[in-house]
Amino acid sequence: MATILLIILFAFLRKRLVARITMPATNRLFLTGLFVAIGLLVLTAVYKPSRDIVHIFSQVWLGVMFFILLTKKEFCPARMVVYAMLPMFIIEIADEATSYFAPEFYKEWEDYFDVAGVFTLLWLITMMIINNIQHKAFLKGREKLLQAERETKQAEEMKAMLEVQVAERTAELLSQKQELQKALDDLKAAQLQLIQSEKMASLGELTAGIAHEIQNPLNFVNNFSEVNKELLAEMNDAITKGDYEEAKALAADISGNQDKINFHGKRADGIVKGMLQHSRTSSGQKEVTDINILCDEYLRLSYHGLRAKDKTFNAKFETDFDNTIEKINIVPQDIGRVILNLINNAFYAVSEKRKQNITGYEPTVTISTKKLDGIIEIKVTDNGNGIPQKVLDKIFQPFFTTKPTGQGTGLGLSLSYDIVKAHGGELKVETQQGEGTIFSIELPLSA
Repeated sequence: MATILLIILFAFLRKRLVARITMPATNRLFLTGLFVAIGLLVLTAVYKPSRDIVHIFSQVWLGVMFFILLTKKEFCPARMVVYAMLPMFIIEIADEATSYFAPEFYKEWEDYFDVAGVFTLLWLITMMIINNIQHKAFLKGREKLLQAERETKQAEEMKAMLEVQVAERTAELLSQKQELQKALDDLKAAQLQLIQSEKMASLGELTAGIAHEIQNPLNFVNNFSEVNKELLAEMNDAITKGDYEEAKALAADISGNQDKINFHGKRADGIVKGMLQHSRTSSGQKEVTDINILCDEYLRLSYHGLRAKDKTFNAKFETDFDNTIEKINIVPQDIGRVILNLINNAFYAVSEKRKQNITGYEPTVTISTKKLDGIIEIKVTDNGNGIPQKVLDKIFQPFFTTKPTGQGTGLGLSLSYDIVKAHGGELKVETQQGEGTIFSIELPLSA
């Protein structure tokens, strides 16, 4: 029995301690012990006289193995099999010792020794089964632990990888942000430049119109000045001759002419002031303004400005002002720019239609004012080609224009819309393709 227990023990040690991996030198000893135990078992089966010697040798060897396994820490996992085999080993030693030293006692208690042997065998089988179950549970738990460790390691690796990706993405986003910020700054600078170009373009057209408008009162001033000079010479002659009645009549004519010079001089002064007011940067301060006079001035200035720029340009313009409108608080430079822009667009529209050589077509632009319930309505009407419906929703967008390249920045209507909104009003458009367009400015009376 001791030889069989040795075979079981060495096989168990090699399997459970995984000696082939963890302890190569010990594994060789266990393997040698296993082969030797098997050899002893074969020897006892083949050569029966050797049984006693082999049996005693196996018992001693097994006892030594039990001692080593119970005292060495590295063999702690093998103690369970020692505890399983130890009762059978003790019963076997007791059985043989009793039969040798007290045969009479042994005969009397032999059955009990047999029963004890059976119980120790059952104990061995039970303990081996329990040990096997516990070992499987241990392996399963260790596998779960190793799986958890692998998952934790994978999670840490994934975390590290994600951190690197986040850092790279953050750096990329920061770079894109800087590029977008630079693009935005460039766009703002370009927008400001375009706005300035738009203002300068309108100022150029306005200046040309002013040059034509101011020429009329200056001609009157010059002409009446020449006439007064001649009348003064005649009055001196009359006084020298003593004809005081003639001198009084001439003095009355000179006074009348002087009134006309004063009137036309003030008219020229008003035109110059309007130009300066339009050209300087808006202060944003509202002023009491006659909206009818403002519309009339910018209509004529726009017309003469376009005529000065293009000698072939010609169009009819009309006014229809509501004289019951009182003066309102507005920023005249800003509203003036809106009116000028709408009138310029209207003249451009009728000029383009005129180029189509339509029989009986007369290009006409009309500006009208009307006092409604709590608001003043300014309408700029043209009989041009109208605005296509597909672009109607875009006309107030910045940089959108239907004019050819170089003839418009696309900011006129956008700026006009913003200016009117800033005054608490509305800028509306009505159009019919082929018939014309009406732009309406609605300003609150309380603005």
